[in-house]
Amino acid sequence: MSIQSENIQKLVERREKARLGGGAKRVEAQHAKGKKTARERLALLLDPGSFEEYDMFVQHRCTNFGMEQSHTDGDGVVTGCGTIGGRPVYVFAQDFTVTGGSLSKTMSEKICKVQDMAIRNGAPCIGLNDSGGARIQEGIDALAGYGEIFERNILASGVVPQISCIMGPCAGGAVYSPALTDFTLMVKNTSYMFLTGPAVVKSVTGEVVNQEELGGASVHASKSGVTHFASETEEDAIATIKELIGYLPQNNLETAPFKETADPVNRVDDALNSIVPDNPNKAYDMYAVIKSIVDDGAFLEVHKEFAKNIIVGFAHMNGRSVGIVANQPAVLAGVLDIGASRKAARFVRFCDAFNIPLVTLVDVPGFLPGTQQEYGAIITNGAKLLYAYGEATVPKVTVTLRKGYGGAHIVMSCKQLRGDINYAWPSAQIAVMGADGAVNVLYAKEMKENPENAQAIFEEKKKEYEELFSNPYQAAQKGYIDDIIEPRNTRFRVIRALEQLAGKRQQIPAKKHDNLPL
Repeated sequence: MSIQSENIQKLVERREKARLGGGAKRVEAQHAKGKKTARERLALLLDPGSFEEYDMFVQHRCTNFGMEQSHTDGDGVVTGCGTIGGRPVYVFAQDFTVTGGSLSKTMSEKICKVQDMAIRNGAPCIGLNDSGGARIQEGIDALAGYGEIFERNILASGVVPQISCIMGPCAGGAVYSPALTDFTLMVKNTSYMFLTGPAVVKSVTGEVVNQEELGGASVHASKSGVTHFASETEEDAIATIKELIGYLPQNNLETAPFKETADPVNRVDDALNSIVPDNPNKAYDMYAVIKSIVDDGAFLEVHKEFAKNIIVGFAHMNGRSVGIVANQPAVLAGVLDIGASRKAARFVRFCDAFNIPLVTLVDVPGFLPGTQQEYGAIITNGAKLLYAYGEATVPKVTVTLRKGYGGAHIVMSCKQLRGDINYAWPSAQIAVMGADGAVNVLYAKEMKENPENAQAIFEEKKKEYEELFSNPYQAAQKGYIDDIIEPRNTRFRVIRALEQLAGKRQQIPAKKHDNLPL
């Protein structure tokens, strides 16, 4: 065998060994936990044959605690570039079979390299996290590595889409990279996120809690809102990433890809004409409205289990990606609270950063009252949503279906927050407050002075108030509503509005950056 052949054989063998990560036994242990390896996950995520790996032969440089005696090519993370649906993406997948996926300085350098390439070349960056945290043997070097990754998360924010999928442990400082990205996914029963683990919690607070209760997928999907998607399996999580990517542009200078549809633009739905109950206090399901007006009824909901009183997610309308924000009357009457405000504000800002038009469906009676909300800073959190809509320069189409009361009306993409096209259904009620509350404020003295006629006065003034405000016509007369539309035609009218706004150009005053009410 020639020297050249020997060299090639050595390369082939070394590649094969590198692809095994920590070795066959550790791969088996990973499978026994119901988890796939880093490369198996990437094979599911990327188009077949598209993956180009970088830094396969990188090894750690640690000489402490006997680490110099153990080296593995790749050093616990697989990095590179591939395609999803033919579109380039940059990826890294932590390999738990190598030192538990713990982060070394060289691992961070590999991750930073693909982050830099994603920013420079304008393509999404996707991280598959499965790591025991910082590699303790490397001390401050490992911490510095995290800092380098976080800085790139920050620099990439609003430039390219960033997606994190937690497929195992993610604890301590490691949680901040996913928190800085645009979307986080978790897998139920096999992934968890927390700053301090159960043992530390018990020693400091005395609270006894297990990993799943402290930071499992279901907890973060429903209680904290840390994760946007909670999937049953790794395959489901990866399928969600691929679906999500289909709604997003490559970067902030592009628009999302067009998706062909046979769904007619002028399709009408007569059911919408009767979906709003005659009783203003009766609920209906906003999902039915959303699925009626979007292409083929397809809607990718974000934060499905968190703050259910507001709905956010992606859809296509006449082939174009849109972000949907909608109050949900079936949960807490669609009222805005702290969680709903944060959830919607984050989503609106993402859509604005990546040129995705916003369609807002409004039925909101106000903000949730109470000491818990006030002490939790509902004022500041509500201002986040107001700020997000007010600064957004993408096309904004708003439809008020029923209630639009008080400050909540303003917050939900009203005309004064530079809403481009604002429609209302005939059932819309746009006012400072509902009729009952308004009459009790305006005529409290008169009713108190005439107790025997108080009920008659109340009914008379309520009817007067309803005739004035329990309809959209006064708002339309003043130009705050551009048109009152028949509900069955909502899909057509929204699509036509979006087409009119396709060339929209709007600037904000020059500034270093804004000061969002955090």
